[in-house]
Amino acid sequence: MSKKTGVLESLANNRKLALNLAIAVVVVAVAVVAGILVYNHRSAAAADQLSAAMQTYAAPIRSAENPVPASVRSFGSTDERAKAANAEFKAIADTYGMTDAGRNALYLEGLTALQTGQNSSAEELLKKSAGSWNRDISNLAGLALAGLYHQTGRTSDAVAEYNRIIAKPSNLVPVGLAKLQLAAMYASDGKQADAKKIYAEIKDKDPKSAAAEVASEKLNGPAAR
Repeated sequence: MSKKTGVLESLANNRKLALNLAIAVVVVAVAVVAGILVYNHRSAAAADQLSAAMQTYAAPIRSAENPVPASVRSFGSTDERAKAANAEFKAIADTYGMTDAGRNALYLEGLTALQTGQNSSAEELLKKSAGSWNRDISNLAGLALAGLYHQTGRTSDAVAEYNRIIAKPSNLVPVGLAKLQLAAMYASDGKQADAKKIYAEIKDKDPKSAAAEVASEKLNGPAAR
């Protein structure tokens, strides 16, 4: 083989490789764009359905003292409303779990399960939601989970959950809020010294916060005596 022939074959091979690479890049780019379009479409659909489910969750409760027009969706009790909303949240979480709306729906599914006395299901759902990478959702689920633990006599688990949130607070669940919830749990259990210690800590560490104002009221009120 001559030197010239070898160079021509090398160039041909390089062109073939470059062409194959270009085709691969185009295929990947098309797949990425298609994936983004599908995700955006699913996210929009999930958001619309979550908005409708939230309307169910916020629907009025009708009674003799509080009549509701027939044209307005209403429920006979908070339990009935929570069950209806739970079904809607579940459908969204199951179908759109990878979207922001789907993650919110999972938390709300757990919360409404808790509100309707489905403790086992609520615990499973809230644990899953508490593991979310979204810190706000994780901490909101954690607060509900801590409440469930306390309600079912697992105080040590509740304390651990509150402390997890305190160690990694978020915008919707700042340190002060988690500490107030922990202190309130201690106070409800008659552990006033523990509650007062946390209230005092809140006042000392963030004296100008809304949590400090609440803590101050608790320290000066009958619940903290």
